[in-house]
Amino acid sequence: MRLTALDEKAEKLGLKKGLGVAEARAIHPIIDVVEEDAPADKRLLEAVADWCDRYTPLVALDGKDGLFLDITGCSHLFGGERAMLKDILSRLAGMGFDIRGAISSSPGLSWAVSRFGEGGVIAEDEAEAVLEPLPVTALRLDVSVIEALQKLGLRYVGDLMQAPRAPLTRRFGGSVLLRLDQALGHDEEPVSPRLPVASLSAERRLVDPITAEEEIISLASQVAHCLKPSFETQGVGGRVFELVLFRVDGCVFRIAAGASRPLRDPQRIAGLFSERLTAIHEDIDAGYGFEILRINVLRHENFHNIQDDFEGGRQSQVSLAVFVDKVSARLGEECLTRFELRESHIPERATFAVPAIQVLDRAPVEVTPPTAKSERPARLLPAPELMEAFAAEVPDGAPAHFRWRRIRHRVLKSEGPERIAMEWWIDGVGAKERDYFSVEDEQGYRFWIYREGHYGPDTPQWFMHGIFA
Repeated sequence: MRLTALDEKAEKLGLKKGLGVAEARAIHPIIDVVEEDAPADKRLLEAVADWCDRYTPLVALDGKDGLFLDITGCSHLFGGERAMLKDILSRLAGMGFDIRGAISSSPGLSWAVSRFGEGGVIAEDEAEAVLEPLPVTALRLDVSVIEALQKLGLRYVGDLMQAPRAPLTRRFGGSVLLRLDQALGHDEEPVSPRLPVASLSAERRLVDPITAEEEIISLASQVAHCLKPSFETQGVGGRVFELVLFRVDGCVFRIAAGASRPLRDPQRIAGLFSERLTAIHEDIDAGYGFEILRINVLRHENFHNIQDDFEGGRQSQVSLAVFVDKVSARLGEECLTRFELRESHIPERATFAVPAIQVLDRAPVEVTPPTAKSERPARLLPAPELMEAFAAEVPDGAPAHFRWRRIRHRVLKSEGPERIAMEWWIDGVGAKERDYFSVEDEQGYRFWIYREGHYGPDTPQWFMHGIFA
């Protein structure tokens, strides 16, 4: 077991990362060692990343202890780059973090300066001067490459700048010069945000934090009003929305809600979040209040304005959409479903359930179902259930008796068989055929059963697949 992280007091004692725990205790017996919890560390880093979302939506994770923020076009909202960096560092330091940061024109330069330099804001013409005294470790190279460079006497970034590029490429490959050019800004390095960037967004920053659910919904409606001009300009409406609540202590809550039709109406958008908050209110702790409220539009679609008719047909469609939105927001998308056809002659594959909120605004797909030789049951089981069959007529007759779910049934009437071959491109060439029968027992109940395979060396199995009305 080795040390993976140290606090300030441990560093002052002369302990180093990678030192064995037994050696560290031999040097200083009173040290307190806590086992590393990588998942907890990642959750903490993601929580800090959520908090940084107040500055820019483009936040990316960097290893186990770093974050990249693309603040292009955002710094003027916080008084400039220096004021923005000071605000970030001071706030996180107030939360108890030992943090360093830098702002520059390239992610590689910011990474190097914040970890091996003094941090701060680096101008573009200062990049070379700032990088020269830093160790080659600041270029994010592999450990083996760093050791090889140091053996050749290339210990600092300035040494690499002065060395011929061709021999470096032949000796170490293209990684050394790539990282050097990325740090200098000569080679572009994109930052991949950890969360999808919203197509539209609006927020409100509060002087006095809010805690009550009614205040949140009221403010959400006001923020949604700010989205309406952008919707109208682009001719779209929102389908998936996200309410982001920034608590004063740094905790961030994200609440997503969808709509069955593109929405622009601020009241209906706020109503979606009202239903969601009602469903998950126990999971949200307002604490000392929320200081920032933001609404993101994660997905939008074209918005079609349709005038109401005199018979109220349009109003009935709108009412159905409102009902589906409210129920889905409170109970989840899977609570209301619509069946759609699929091009398959296997009964359990011919239809599939889709959340109604996803397809309510879409016309049904025209699929011609396969022609059936017999009536289909009103209720099809989710999956065929194995049953016991007795005294079946060989080779193609229905059973005289069968036991299903511990109840024995005596067959009085039967119709069949209807043979259905399996889909070899899905089930394989050796999949057994099914012979379906419609049977009626002595109490008048009708069932849809089938035999899998044929009589031969192996006895075929019987399955219950559906129940008639």
